[in-house]
Amino acid sequence: MPAARWLRWGQARPLLQFWPWLLLLLGLMAVRFSKGSLVTDAYALLTRPFWPGTAQGEWVRSAQGSGDQLRLRQLERENERLRGLLQLPRAAGERVEAPVISRQTGGWWHQLVLGAGALQGLRPGQAVIAPGGLVGRLSSVTPSTATVSLLTDPTSRVGVWVGRTRRHALLSGIGTSRPLLRFLEKDPQARPGDVVYSSPASTLLPPNLPVGVIQSIDETADPAPEAVVQLIAPLDALDWVQVLVR
Repeated sequence: MPAARWLRWGQARPLLQFWPWLLLLLGLMAVRFSKGSLVTDAYALLTRPFWPGTAQGEWVRSAQGSGDQLRLRQLERENERLRGLLQLPRAAGERVEAPVISRQTGGWWHQLVLGAGALQGLRPGQAVIAPGGLVGRLSSVTPSTATVSLLTDPTSRVGVWVGRTRRHALLSGIGTSRPLLRFLEKDPQARPGDVVYSSPASTLLPPNLPVGVIQSIDETADPAPEAVVQLIAPLDALDWVQVLVR
């Protein structure tokens, strides 16, 4: 009997050596025929104890609610901003609203590109305004886009006057956020805080569009005093403008 048992054990021993491979083969076949669902279910079963509980669910819902409130507040602010854009003081001529679709970082104070063009009635030379007042003029137009030369562009020259004294001057861009006001006479009688408007004598722009506020005056400049102007319209944060179509 012991010899018979030893014989049977000796015959089964080679099979036992291959049982890990048999299990692996069966596992691969199960994955193959179940198309991976068996592995997914097994993973879900093993990781279930680590799933978020009810408290985590409440935290997620609370965070989602807070995010919705923040988005609602942002939409309300955007709505108010657009309302302000539509309530700008009316100037002569029709207006075309256009989004700002491009602006180069290296030329931030030079130009910007609008998402409207000749198909909407835009033409080179037309005035561009934003909440607060004038921002520039159209320098070039394609059928669907237009390029704005800002008042801060070094090539920009605009005739203006000081509303309080009615003294005329030339507003010149210098490539920074504040253009330079060059007066035409030695005693312009201007002072910081005076508001600058587009000149009624200008043939390029509608008259009396708000432009900016005098920040400082250099009385020693030659041949006439010069002033630094802070523009009223926020040129650093424009996303919508209006073009005055005459």
